[in-house]
Amino acid sequence: MASIRSWRQPASLTGPYRVALDEIAQLNTVFSDAFTERYRRDGMVGVRVPHLNPQVWRYAIEDADDGALVWRDARGDIAAFNMIHRSGTEGWMGPLALRTDHQGRGVGGDVVRYGIDWLRARHASVIGLETMPRTLDNIGFYSVLGFDPGRLTLTVTLDAESHGAPAALLSHLSSRDRCDQLDAARALLQSMRAGYDYTREIELTESLALGETVLVNARDTLAGFALCHTAALVEGRSREELRVLKLVLRDDADVPSLVEGLRDLARRSGTRRVAIRVQGEYTPLYRQLIAMGGRVRWSDLRMSLASHPEPAPSGGGVVLSNWEI
Repeated sequence: MASIRSWRQPASLTGPYRVALDEIAQLNTVFSDAFTERYRRDGMVGVRVPHLNPQVWRYAIEDADDGALVWRDARGDIAAFNMIHRSGTEGWMGPLALRTDHQGRGVGGDVVRYGIDWLRARHASVIGLETMPRTLDNIGFYSVLGFDPGRLTLTVTLDAESHGAPAALLSHLSSRDRCDQLDAARALLQSMRAGYDYTREIELTESLALGETVLVNARDTLAGFALCHTAALVEGRSREELRVLKLVLRDDADVPSLVEGLRDLARRSGTRRVAIRVQGEYTPLYRQLIAMGGRVRWSDLRMSLASHPEPAPSGGGVVLSNWEI
């Protein structure tokens, strides 16, 4: 989620600096205040955006690596941040936000432009972000910076449900089989999106104990996988959703098998439902999920830099990539 508003006024921030893990509390405060103010401007006065789970922040920081950047005020406090991610040649920014007392001073454009330059320097073929579709000034702001609006991303949820045999999980494999499946996952994705690579996110999710990778095999060959987080998104709350971050399938016909595995994992992990963020280009998948009892819970607008657009789906299969944490 991205929320920055910028006007042409002077600002006195320095940076960017690499954020430290012991600054997560500061990130949470800036994040919560900025998005609460954004909702207020959109007429949702009673909404208070909660703090995120610190482990989710840690995932965002470690996934972004040297792209986890902050800008500081004269006292050294965090006034803006941008988590810049790169999954192979797929680049995206989020979350990013600007502290409310610095909004309207021309900082926002600099923060986003730095992210663009950072990704270009690392040869990203895609540069994107997601924002709130009802927030017209955000859309206009990113458009001025060179981003084009795409279709909506719709978050579809399905209730947790047992399906007999447990889902096939990467974490349950032997070390050798796990390495083989990671190699197969990388090869499968790159056969569908040249240069993309989600193995870093898969390994980081496992090392932080945030979730699982569900596998789908057909005729002893990896047909697809879904990287998902079962950890609570909001600080201090119980698990409510199993959130799918990445989903790759060679063939649409395997959607039911993968969704059944995700619903079963949700039930076994004590999570109420599965949340799948469906990019608007995948209408057949969206229809399948609705037919399975899926409900639309949220919408985001996906935007890509005009010079670095996201490739359109070609042929069969699905590649879903969540540009959120």
